[in-house]
Amino acid sequence: MTRAVTPRAMGTDHERLDGRAKVTGTAPYACEYPTEDTVHLHPVQAAVARGRITSIDTAAAEALDGVHAVLTHLNAPPLYTEDRELAVLQSDEISFRGQLVGAVIADHPEIARHAADLVRVTVDQQLHDARLSTERDDLYKPDVVNPAFDTDTRDGDVETAMAAAEHTIDQRYTTPMEHNNPMEPHSSIALWDGEQLTLHDSTQGAHTVRSTLAPALGLAPESVHVVARHVGGGFGAKGMPHANVVLAALAARHVPGRPVKFALTRQQMFPLAGHRTPTLQRMRLASDGDGRLTALAHDVVEHTSRIKEFAEQTAVCSRNMYATPNRSTSHRLAPLDVPVPSWMRAPGECPGMFAAEVAMDELATEVGVDPIELRLRNEPDTDPETGLPFSSRNLAACLQQGAERFGWNPHDPEPGTRRHRDWLVGTGVASSIYPVFRMAGSTATITVDDAGNHLVEIGATDIGTGTWTALTQISADALEVPVERIDLRIGGTDLPEASVEGGSTGITCWGSAIVDAAHRLRAEHGDSPQANARATGSQQDNPDTGRFAMHAFGAQFAEVHVHADTGEVRVPRMLGIFAAGRIINPRTARSQFLGGMTMGLSMALHEDSVLDPRFGHVVNHDFAGYHIASNADIGDIDITWLDEDDPYVNPMGSKGIGEIGIVGTAAAIANAAYHATGIRARDLPLTPDTFLT
Repeated sequence: MTRAVTPRAMGTDHERLDGRAKVTGTAPYACEYPTEDTVHLHPVQAAVARGRITSIDTAAAEALDGVHAVLTHLNAPPLYTEDRELAVLQSDEISFRGQLVGAVIADHPEIARHAADLVRVTVDQQLHDARLSTERDDLYKPDVVNPAFDTDTRDGDVETAMAAAEHTIDQRYTTPMEHNNPMEPHSSIALWDGEQLTLHDSTQGAHTVRSTLAPALGLAPESVHVVARHVGGGFGAKGMPHANVVLAALAARHVPGRPVKFALTRQQMFPLAGHRTPTLQRMRLASDGDGRLTALAHDVVEHTSRIKEFAEQTAVCSRNMYATPNRSTSHRLAPLDVPVPSWMRAPGECPGMFAAEVAMDELATEVGVDPIELRLRNEPDTDPETGLPFSSRNLAACLQQGAERFGWNPHDPEPGTRRHRDWLVGTGVASSIYPVFRMAGSTATITVDDAGNHLVEIGATDIGTGTWTALTQISADALEVPVERIDLRIGGTDLPEASVEGGSTGITCWGSAIVDAAHRLRAEHGDSPQANARATGSQQDNPDTGRFAMHAFGAQFAEVHVHADTGEVRVPRMLGIFAAGRIINPRTARSQFLGGMTMGLSMALHEDSVLDPRFGHVVNHDFAGYHIASNADIGDIDITWLDEDDPYVNPMGSKGIGEIGIVGTAAAIANAAYHATGIRARDLPLTPDTFLT
């Protein structure tokens, strides 16, 4: 691994370098780039969940003034891909409701929308299946779960330990189908010029879009140019290109020389931009009389699309959390006629830790021990799955310091006994965990200009998290120059290749490449490189990967009020305390944690994509029906972290913070609601009817 960087700018509260551009509207998102002679695209979507198109009448649409073309499977250019999500308009088959079955290209978006409504699609509708259940006879075991974890694990004998245990918990928990709704919807401007395709795209990985689309379109990679300087959120939904990007490219090929603009509406995002699979989870815990675990089993059933498998790693978190001699985890999938699930913030850990941490709270009640003390008694000396030592594990410190900061003690364990006027009051706690991932393929180039400034280039993307600022701070420290001497360029395939912004890996991978490039610059050009000196570096293998288990940890606390008459749930205050390695920028980090916990509260109280299995349709596919937390839902959120020194994870000592803020939030709120009411909620979201008995 490239040698460590001495922090100078890292760790300082530097204001966002892109802040002024953001608030003055001069940081354009994908569809805000100025273009000329632009045409607009509106899709035609399937109205049934399964079937075959027998005819498609485009005459009325094509007759409208301003319509340039109507694309269908009958006239769309060929694609070269085995990915059935991306094989847009390549057959007459319909595999889920909302699938793209056509598109109109017109001078104005209103004309395109009207024309799309005039396209008549006749379908031989077939029986579909969109009902998830643990009783299905076609559940199957995927080869791996996202991204490449073992599907099942087994150590010891859970059944025997359960039978012999002094205390046991055996409960089922559910989390619903959920959808990402970043501020900027998925959008693209595609321009085909000869054999060159330029895409302004709202993506978490410009090079990922290129490497996916180029072979599908029959192009060389260098013929696809992707620009993504500023992105308005993603949360995983923009980590992989979806069908909308392919459709934009196909449309542009149909009208070469003219930019095609395509921005999904909120409703269109629901079937086309991925979702978090619903989960049906069974947790079994066994312990001795003191609450020390003797067995843990975490079994998960979830759905995937019949046309493309995505297996969320929901039970993986239970492999690394607590010590026990007997442990098993499993995942089974139901292949349904539904849109393709995908990444959503902290895939796996987020739904998995809801079940795991509510189960731990139930065990604490069963044993009669404080929930924090129960977790401390089950702290492992080494990683329970691999036996490796942790590079750093400060969960215990997070729990203990968090308890003091939150005012946990003394904690009356009796539920349903505290009241403020008409509100029942309770407090809850849960642990957080997220692995330190690395993605290969990041490279950076540094060039010294005539004024002695350093041009740092890497094709990373900033999805609103502060990447522009954090990478500038890392560059300054790696080069041992002031921040003002750094000219950072990111956000496109015209820059050196970079991995996708996902799995809390961005700073780890991109920062490591920049540090390597900085070291090479000094090695090749000395400590005072002259103008035009240039060096390229890349992320190096980490020799400590096989020596240590690497994870970020945290503890989340919540105070919950439940109205005694209506069941309304409010969360007036939360605390999140995290151990996530070196914090590169406290200001942007706080925003990351704050956003994660807010999204976790939203998961706990609101988010629920209601899939009607009769039609394979998410019926609440807009902000009128799909509720996400707003300012009125949020009380006081206290964010803090430990000054953790971990020299093994990467040259910066950072672990990634994009995911861990959401992990455990919903469990802490559910546990606090139990403490307030005495009613144990095992199904998300926690709607008022849960507490009306």
